Amino acid sequence: MDDDEEEFRYALETVLRDLRAQCPVQPDIRKDDDEFRGVMLYGPDGSGCGVYAEPDGRPAMLLAHVADQVQEWAVEALWGQGEPTVWPRCPAHPDTHPLAATVEEEKAGEEGAAVWVCPSTGDTAARIGELPVSESGEGVRGRGRGGRKRSRRGR
Repeated sequence: MDDDEEEFRYALETVLRDLRAQCPVQPDIRKDDDEFRGVMLYGPDGSGCGVYAEPDGRPAMLLAHVADQVQEWAVEALWGQGEPTVWPRCPAHPDTHPLAATVEEEKAGEEGAAVWVCPSTGDTAARIGELPVSESGEGVRGRGRGGRKRSRRGR
């Protein structure tokens, strides 16, 4: 495995921690093609989305780029399951908009951290990979409040 692939795998695993913590839909992750420098995320309905990276030597930029792609997959997968299409939820505006992946400004020559921010206020909610487990227990089964599934009545 080369350094670029290792950086991508690290970025993907970091973002998937956030997905497991707060998203009720989880992907089936596959590397379908050896030529494709990324992975495919498949939703419960069988639809897929490619996640890839073109590392440029800035790990925080790579992490934010991968987070943006995983977020795109999550929104589509949530929609396909009849769930609200807001992931990750903004703590200040939970039903209005998702958080946005970005990189904080550099400080004293150091690269800024990859973070989730409120797109309305610009406030940082968490570093990417450090979202807390959802209070409603919406993450992966076995996490949150006993890993309870959400009721699907009325759908």
